[in-house]
Amino acid sequence: MARVSRVLRAVARALASWGVIVSVLLAWEGVARSGLVTAYMLPPLTDVIARIVHDATDGNLAEIAALTLYRALTGFAIAAVGGIALGLVMSRSGGVRWFFDPLISVGFPMPKIAFLPIIVLWLGFYDTSKISMVVFDAIFPVVTATLAGLAGVERELIWSARNLGARDRELLWQVMLPAALPTIMTGLQVALPIALIVAVIAEMKMSGYGIGAAMMTASRFADSRGVFAGIVEIAVIGYALVKGMALVRRRLLAWHAEAQEPSTA
Repeated sequence: MARVSRVLRAVARALASWGVIVSVLLAWEGVARSGLVTAYMLPPLTDVIARIVHDATDGNLAEIAALTLYRALTGFAIAAVGGIALGLVMSRSGGVRWFFDPLISVGFPMPKIAFLPIIVLWLGFYDTSKISMVVFDAIFPVVTATLAGLAGVERELIWSARNLGARDRELLWQVMLPAALPTIMTGLQVALPIALIVAVIAEMKMSGYGIGAAMMTASRFADSRGVFAGIVEIAVIGYALVKGMALVRRRLLAWHAEAQEPSTA
């Protein structure tokens, strides 16, 4: 009975959250059809969906979406590996932390998109520059989360492992990293949407192919349906990425307390 009750509550929460989305979409369609605004300013949702279906069947939607995902996910992967590695080294070396800590403290809140002209000057307009921009933006939350996670490991765990004869490498890989993994995963969950956002912005600014570039092309030709179609496509892709990352988190942290069912006793 308790299991059925939990399932019903989960379904109710899902319906409530989707109810908000459905309400917004219905409002979009209603306002667009009401005549209060022109179709140029706000095309009806049904027309936008029809445009997406057309692009998916007769156009190059799969190609441009794949390019955007390639840039976002490649940059995210590099930022994830590099950010975790840098966080580990900073946590183990006072000298490295002394050098990088001020850079991270200044760079994290700074709008990194301001460096886009420099990236273009150095690397041109091709994929390397777009991916580099993604890495530059997405690496900061990963480094910060790794440092916070390692700093938050309970000292009792470290003392117990050392008393049992754990060496430094064993202590790092078998105790500290698993204990810090929930915080690191939170940093990765923050970095993934950033990677997608920056990839789209870079495409808008650097032109070429991709969802961002397609939206700018549609804007230049006063194709409002194409612009709004890009917004919907980005929203769907972003939602899928966030949900996929949440699934990865649940799988990796299946052993952690956050994955356990709450007790009803």
